[in-house]
Amino acid sequence: MRALPVAVAVLLLLAPVAATSLSTDPGPTAPAATTAPTDARSPASSPSTAPVEAVSSPSTSARLGASAPRQASGENRTFRTLSVADGGPVRVESATRGANLGPSLAVAVDETDAAMETAAIVERVDAAETSGDRRQRILDALDRVERDEARLYERQRTAIREHASGDLSNRALLDELVRIAAAAREYDERLDTLDTLADETSGFSAPPRLAELRVRLQVYEGPVRAHALAAASAAVTTADVHVQSSDDALVLATIADGQYVREVIRLDRWDRDGDSISNDAAIDAVSDAYPETVALRQPDAFGAGSVQRITVPHEFGLLRTYVSGGTTRVFVEHQRIDLDAFADTEPVTEAGDGFDVTVNRSYVGGPVTVTVRDEESGDPVSGVTVTKRVGDADSRAIGDTNGDGVVRTLSPADTYRITVVDEPRVVVVEGLDPIA
Repeated sequence: MRALPVAVAVLLLLAPVAATSLSTDPGPTAPAATTAPTDARSPASSPSTAPVEAVSSPSTSARLGASAPRQASGENRTFRTLSVADGGPVRVESATRGANLGPSLAVAVDETDAAMETAAIVERVDAAETSGDRRQRILDALDRVERDEARLYERQRTAIREHASGDLSNRALLDELVRIAAAAREYDERLDTLDTLADETSGFSAPPRLAELRVRLQVYEGPVRAHALAAASAAVTTADVHVQSSDDALVLATIADGQYVREVIRLDRWDRDGDSISNDAAIDAVSDAYPETVALRQPDAFGAGSVQRITVPHEFGLLRTYVSGGTTRVFVEHQRIDLDAFADTEPVTEAGDGFDVTVNRSYVGGPVTVTVRDEESGDPVSGVTVTKRVGDADSRAIGDTNGDGVVRTLSPADTYRITVVDEPRVVVVEGLDPIA
């Protein structure tokens, strides 16, 4: 894993990422970020305590062999995050999600079909003439949900691999992920129904595998795909989504509601036939992988069988992970980090035409902050249009500065240019590269 903020994924490397302190929560605080990069493949690490894969400091690379990171001044916060494994081809893209009736209708149709199927199951169970028949019909329906979950896994794995190979577009990938998430929610609701039917059946209760299956289904949901669906249905404004895929991993990131939102799945870390894992073992795995975040708030565990969901709500956002019993490692990560909690890292400044423009660069897919101030007074300038041009592509508006003179975007993988426009005044910040 790697820390926020930093560069492309590096297999089994740890390094800290600093962020400014907020004081909105009375809970325990984390120490200043001072951890140097650690190669988790060293003898000191084991599968049960493997750290989050690639991390980096605000000022140096998280790649293997990188020097110890410098620290931003002031009180620091370190947020580590899971990333793709090194060693194979990785596709990095940026997608824009706006109002699109197609995906919204597809999800609605899928949800209706699933709801009708659940209603049919209830009718079939209630029509049973004996308790034995009723129990068997409930178990048959549970078996079917298990098979449906396995198909969701294959659909998601296929979509990730086809995107990584270039055979699936960004839009098609997000559409498929949104539909998979919607189906998982419907199956989860069906499990609630089956649980209720079991409670109403004499001498019968739902088997333990129902609880594990419920946690497995939650794996297919995520905050970025939920935001993408909201954008497609026009519930929110257009969403820019960072997409990074490999044969066995997917990273999605966006900016929403004043937060940097990220979700990651590592299929190579999910042993679907693995042994059961306890709450304590899963918490230990997350504590080893995200020590600074866990120091902010006590983790909450929920799970059964071979999958545990560990959640850490903290003053800067939220961390949610899923731990596999077979590997004792985090294989899914959801993060929400307040943008104001990020330190100003790797700034590039350009002045002219009465503006003082600062671009705080980030790692690929991380949040980039553009700040515009009056060149003489230093006061923030609001309502100024900011555009971004990546490589040889056309410039695209990323928004207008707010009352603090700030607008944010996601860092591309290639060299980019930021332009501040307030006709007739123009300031261009060229030759920007993501932190590597």
